[in-house]
Amino acid sequence: MTERVLGPKGSTRRKRWLLLPLLGVAAIALVMSTGAQAVHDAGLFELDTPSANAEDGVVGTNSAAGDDWDNICQSNSSTCTFQAGESASASSTAVASSHVDDGSLDATIFTGGGSKDGGPIAGWLWKDGAGGLPDKDNLLHAYAARYSKPKDATCPSTGATCEVIYFGSDRYANDGDATQAFWFLQNKVAANGGPDKGANLFTGTHKDGDLLVISEFSNGGTTSTITVFRWTGDDATGSLTSLGGGENKSCVVVPSPDPFCGIVNTSTTPTNAPWTFTDKVGSTDFRQGEFFEAGINISDPSINLGGECFASFVAETRASTSTTATLKDFVVGGFQTCQAGMTTQVSNAGPVSPGTALTDSARIAVTGALTPADPTGTVTFFLCGPGATGCATGGNNVGTGTLTNPTGTPTNDGIAVATSPTVNDSTKTGNNGPLGAGRYCFRAEWPGDSNYGAAKHDNNTTECFTVQDTTSLASAQEWLPNDEATVTSGSGNTPISGTLSFTLFSGDNCGVTSGSKLYPVATASEDFTLTNATTLADRTKKTTNTAVKVTATGETKVSWKVVFTPASGSGLTSSTHCEKTTLNITN
Repeated sequence: MTERVLGPKGSTRRKRWLLLPLLGVAAIALVMSTGAQAVHDAGLFELDTPSANAEDGVVGTNSAAGDDWDNICQSNSSTCTFQAGESASASSTAVASSHVDDGSLDATIFTGGGSKDGGPIAGWLWKDGAGGLPDKDNLLHAYAARYSKPKDATCPSTGATCEVIYFGSDRYANDGDATQAFWFLQNKVAANGGPDKGANLFTGTHKDGDLLVISEFSNGGTTSTITVFRWTGDDATGSLTSLGGGENKSCVVVPSPDPFCGIVNTSTTPTNAPWTFTDKVGSTDFRQGEFFEAGINISDPSINLGGECFASFVAETRASTSTTATLKDFVVGGFQTCQAGMTTQVSNAGPVSPGTALTDSARIAVTGALTPADPTGTVTFFLCGPGATGCATGGNNVGTGTLTNPTGTPTNDGIAVATSPTVNDSTKTGNNGPLGAGRYCFRAEWPGDSNYGAAKHDNNTTECFTVQDTTSLASAQEWLPNDEATVTSGSGNTPISGTLSFTLFSGDNCGVTSGSKLYPVATASEDFTLTNATTLADRTKKTTNTAVKVTATGETKVSWKVVFTPASGSGLTSSTHCEKTTLNITN
């Protein structure tokens, strides 16, 4: 859905757009090293001169210079259908690419006064089937591809690699000149928002470092005006900052060095359309001025955005090159996979003893760009357990670690590592102090930074450990002294009547000269009464001590004093006996 911005046949305005506007990138006039430094001869992609075409190897000054758009179409075959008899000659070498069909002619058209490139994406509005779009401004397809190569004389860079984005589009009619722009956005942006103000919203937001290239070709395509802008700030309050640009940026006439240039087809042949394409007059090939392509070295010192990862692109037609121009048709597509992923590793999975300090380390790596900025900030670590099988939520906060570039790795590799404070540490208290026996698991959380979104990791194979407590055994032998006594008469026939008393003393002399009474505790002795006892069983008594124990290590002596006191009139005499015991207990 592109709009028409052409003009009646034969008009000056119409002639100007014959070479489709676009491309554009970059550039502050900045002196570079001598030699051919140009995106059109970097050996990555065919920006064919003197007339643009979309087919790999088709005649042109740069016809053997790498990929062309039919390769990109093949790499994105789910969204790209080749014309009959057409196919890509080779697979693409792009690190990221996208080829998007705009759909019906009246689909995805900007509407509303807030839809401006200089305003937040939250203010962009669009409609389907709105109508009123000039044929010359109606985009049918848009495409983009990113390449990387070691920097050299043909491709200067502020980093170790040269990062180049090529982009292009085809339109419904060549009725006149027009202006195009391409947004390269770090956040995911899509035309899938809900209704608002009678139109539809976009989802997604600007991020500091987004790239906008505005391009206009006039005077039959010989004059190319390209301006490059960087979005500075957040979506709500940010604005566009010019990175430079100017005239004579056509890939045909631009001198070296040129960090960006663009070109359109000047004739129908040999600019066949590899994919399904039908223009306003029914042509299935690109007529003059209906196909545009461009390239920009985003790592050139004048642009210095080679470390950015662009998740989305938006191709658009617009009323003029002004940043406040009315926006018309657009094509939005996904581009690179830009995300920071986290992996973790506990320093010791155990078993470890209580008090053996260990840590968790979190490694954040960025995918989607070859020279991304390293993640920054702090990672917060949590610990769950004992008895944990994982730590997806909850747990105790055990502190933070600062992300740093690992020793021995280059900067701008998109990798940073943070280590947690020690836990199970005998020198600490609280959540970081010694742990009881059991299984514990870490969780690492990173809120993201100005470049990347948040990341979290909970993995029971890399973040869990066990604490195993030790046991010891101590034993102490103890002896429970008891005594047994039998009273007999001299003749052996006299029945026994009286009291039999037992008293336990420390020492071996039954308390005569030293030693203290040990048993019983509450009374003077343990007493038994005998009444006319004639049998051995009746005359025999045994103590019932269960409280007083002998446990002292080494030689220990105890003695029982047993006293029989006869009953009055029994005709018996009293008797006393002392029993001595010497123990040697080893514990």
